[in-house]
Amino acid sequence: MSDASDTYFTVARKGEAVYREKASKFIGLAFPAGSEAEVKDILGLVRKKYHDANHHCYAYCLGPAQENYRFNDDGEPSGSAGRPIYGQLLSKGISDTLVIVVRYFGGTKLGIPGLIQAYRQAASEALDNAGKAEKIITSIVELTFRYENMNDVMRIQKEEELDLIAQNFDNECRLRLGIRKSKVDKVLKRLMRIGNISTSFDTVNQ
Repeated sequence: MSDASDTYFTVARKGEAVYREKASKFIGLAFPAGSEAEVKDILGLVRKKYHDANHHCYAYCLGPAQENYRFNDDGEPSGSAGRPIYGQLLSKGISDTLVIVVRYFGGTKLGIPGLIQAYRQAASEALDNAGKAEKIITSIVELTFRYENMNDVMRIQKEEELDLIAQNFDNECRLRLGIRKSKVDKVLKRLMRIGNISTSFDTVNQ
């Protein structure tokens, strides 16, 4: 069952769309992207593939609350390209996503309103074609405990349906478990009742 407190949406796959206006061609491309490094790599590949285009305008959002973002007009009039693309990411509630709109100029100027409409439409259609996928915010907990507590810990892991990421049973027992953000408090309380357990956390988006 989905919990809005620990889920958000990204694109399910790469999406592409073509929008034409007065002989200009706008190619909208939507990509899943989980980091700025990934954004940079994808931008480089697209610029290489469409090296003969006039503009490669883009916007991206990263993070569960779309908190990390950027948009770029790539030579188009300020506010006419990157911001409309970014607006589509916001309005559709999509994050961890990069949208690039490649423009081939057709010889007729579109004006600011025309550019805004073209970039917005190309971005919107590319995102629609990419589909939506739900992402879960997960805390990774590393447990350290005594061997005699093994059965109690593994019972909780099974009952709470926690992801078993790694395990090590040398001098002491260590487990790395993935816990849905909305279940962290409940799981921790159960684990602490066992006693003799130490924990450390990382939060990731899956």
